[in-house]
Amino acid sequence: MERRDFLKVGALAGAGALVGRLDGASVSRQVNTKPIVVSTWNHGMKCNQGALQILQVGGTAVDAVELGVSIVEKDPTTTSVGYGGLPNAEGVVQLDAAIMDGLSMEVGSVAGLEKIKHPVQVARKVMTDSPHVLLVGDGARRFAVSHGFKEENLLTEGAKKQWLAWKSGKKMKVDTHDTIGALAIDRGGLMAAACTTSGLAWKIPGRVGDSPIVGAGLYCDGEVGGCVATGYGEEVLKICGSFLVVELMRQGRSPQEAVEAALDRMIKRDAANAGKLTAFLALRSDGAVGHASTSPGFQVAMSREGKHDLLESPSRVKKKG
Repeated sequence: MERRDFLKVGALAGAGALVGRLDGASVSRQVNTKPIVVSTWNHGMKCNQGALQILQVGGTAVDAVELGVSIVEKDPTTTSVGYGGLPNAEGVVQLDAAIMDGLSMEVGSVAGLEKIKHPVQVARKVMTDSPHVLLVGDGARRFAVSHGFKEENLLTEGAKKQWLAWKSGKKMKVDTHDTIGALAIDRGGLMAAACTTSGLAWKIPGRVGDSPIVGAGLYCDGEVGGCVATGYGEEVLKICGSFLVVELMRQGRSPQEAVEAALDRMIKRDAANAGKLTAFLALRSDGAVGHASTSPGFQVAMSREGKHDLLESPSRVKKKG
């Protein structure tokens, strides 16, 4: 769905549909909630700007995070997400994505998806139009095509040039773990999360990281809050990172305390993780935010009440010197 379609849906039906999903007690409890969107990295700024427009016209959190990360997916200058993402070892772009509704806790995700520019939109279809949670590989592609998605060449000339350089043995630094993850709260107080990535550059074909895995790359329980992860997916998977953060918040820890505890567990498991930039971003159901990374360099985009900020995130390992 294109941006103008989201805006149309949000303006005409968002608020009414939203209230219809809530019982009377919830409506009275969740009046006048101020929308908020938070997302990972500097490309989260463009994600948030689109998502907040949806929320400001009464659209749902699910629509907002889907639109927001879709904007990043179609940006060819972002080499870690969607179109323009760096390919696997064979030069093929394989995409992963997931989306989760914090009210129903329904989830849809895809992994190893090829030739489809917007994997998060396919993930939404898996959630709404199938009895499943996760579709992979060619099955995910065929599902997407059957629901009207167009097949496209996702390998841009820039990404191809970098892949050929890597294949020839040239040493190079690439942005390879900068997953876009987003969390939102809408006017009705409902939450949602989305995560999408092209994954580790030059990965073994078929490799799947944390991003499309519920409880690892993202998790959202509207009664408590949500979390998204970015960085070394294998390490996030080993501690069920996003689920851990939400459960720590459920136990009473603040979002900041929860993300720091999860990172500390990761470093305790393997001290080498202190030097691998991995991060968590958490949003509690009352709008409180927490974010941190193993090592310096992580940024968080935060948008609320029309204000957009890019924040430097604290790290568990401080810069030397």
